[in-house]
Amino acid sequence: MTRGRTKKEKNRLIIISLTMLALLIYLGFNVYSDFSKIKANKTEASNLKTQYENLLDEEKKLNSEVTKMQDSAYIAKYAKEKYMYSSDDEIIIRID
Repeated sequence: MTRGRTKKEKNRLIIISLTMLALLIYLGFNVYSDFSKIKANKTEASNLKTQYENLLDEEKKLNSEVTKMQDSAYIAKYAKEKYMYSSDDEIIIRID
């Protein structure tokens, strides 16, 4: 024999069900929000890593340039090419 539920039991069951549903929705929203933040952080971390690698490459180039600039022969060659400086016996012809 099945016993019928009283009105009080039905109301209690409805309240518990609605509370559980509200709790599940709240937790689901929080989980979704956290996952979207994690995804955004991973994207930002990837972009920052690429930027960091580019900066390391630039640093290597600049360190190489500093090393080269300590050589007087290189400085003379650089000045001739970049600023068109010449010795007294040289003639500069610029070809574009």
